Amino acid sequence: MTESIIEISQLKNYLGGEWVHSDVNLTVKKGEIIAIIGGSGSGKTTILRSLLMLLKPTSGTIKIFGQNIATLNAQETDQIRRRWGMMFQHSALFSAMTVVENIMFPMDEFTNLSPDFKHRLAMLKIAMVGLPKEAGGKFPAELSGGMQRRAAAARAIAMDPELLFLDEPTTGLDPRSARQFDELILFLREALQLTIVMVSHDLASLKKTTDRIAFVGEGKILCVAPMKELMNNPHPLIVDYFKDRT
Repeated sequence: MTESIIEISQLKNYLGGEWVHSDVNLTVKKGEIIAIIGGSGSGKTTILRSLLMLLKPTSGTIKIFGQNIATLNAQETDQIRRRWGMMFQHSALFSAMTVVENIMFPMDEFTNLSPDFKHRLAMLKIAMVGLPKEAGGKFPAELSGGMQRRAAAARAIAMDPELLFLDEPTTGLDPRSARQFDELILFLREALQLTIVMVSHDLASLKKTTDRIAFVGEGKILCVAPMKELMNNPHPLIVDYFKDRT
């Protein structure tokens, strides 16, 4: 039986005077790539923020690596955060740091490794995401959008995570760069044995990379299924979502 990496049970979120989520339930299995999608305002990013412990849910349970994240102390929280990486929307690289300094940043936060060893590890990550070694010394503004996204991916895998979160990983990229980034997602899953959770609305990316997709609507997960099956789901919200995008 495949191990569960994430288990969300009866998650509720009350924000801004309204219920964003009333009953979210979702299980993510080890090694799979799962996307969370839904219409504007459905609460996709709120689920992601809850998973990242950036938002405390109103009620419900979230278990990651078998641990209830609501019950962790500060030391346990640091330990579990070391086991995942996060790639933010539009890369969110530190503009005043070079690419290699950006990638070393998590190592600076969580390890006592020597500067030389951290630099060598960062250069390894740069190679792994398909960037030339010269990119390490550049600032984010000196890179193309696609290269910035690869640099952000390198920072997200800096600590050799088991779990990777991606927020709109291909948004803003031209079609060629977006499809190349899809290939990188699949490569990293295989090379690092990652479990990947992403929020995305890029249909081409969803078709190419995901094993399953969780559709959020009406305050809950309406369906979890492979892309082809989900696109044939008769629920009106799901029908409208794909009708507007195909």
